[in-house]
Amino acid sequence: MRKLKNAELDRLDIDGFKKAEKTPLILVLDNVRSLHNIGSVFRTADAFLVDEIVLCGITATPPNKDIRKTALGASESVKWRYHKDTLETIQELKNKGVVVIAIEQAEWATSLDAFQSEPNTTYALVFGHEVKGVSQEVVTASDVVLEIPQHGTKHSLNVSVSVGLVVWQLFTSLRKG
Repeated sequence: MRKLKNAELDRLDIDGFKKAEKTPLILVLDNVRSLHNIGSVFRTADAFLVDEIVLCGITATPPNKDIRKTALGASESVKWRYHKDTLETIQELKNKGVVVIAIEQAEWATSLDAFQSEPNTTYALVFGHEVKGVSQEVVTASDVVLEIPQHGTKHSLNVSVSVGLVVWQLFTSLRKG
């Protein structure tokens, strides 16, 4: 086996990305504080053709050199916007028919591996602050709460890792349907 060179990967350019059919996923970052995590989320969103990222609360926005460092240009390809209030963002999305899913450990949460996506549905995935998680008011306002199954001693995953796992799971299920 031989590793492929970047030129052999046949990736989209920014214009091609913007014209490509998007995965019906919107990522909502609820007060994510780490610039490197934000950049990593942009990169994951680019990799799986996510429709949009909504940055809320204290979440920093591009242009920012520390976001750019991890995003590697994805903040130029992925559509994004800022909204100060996460709860207002959630209500706005719900009013447009988007199914809002908080990624959190909560009573009655659905395990990520048990979740069944529906065709022709747009999902907003809400990821929270590195220590506090998704705010309780946003969890309460969400249509669904998904929990990533974990079996070790730690109580959580890094938010950018959580984004990668959940987006991959929904990307594969939505592309099958």
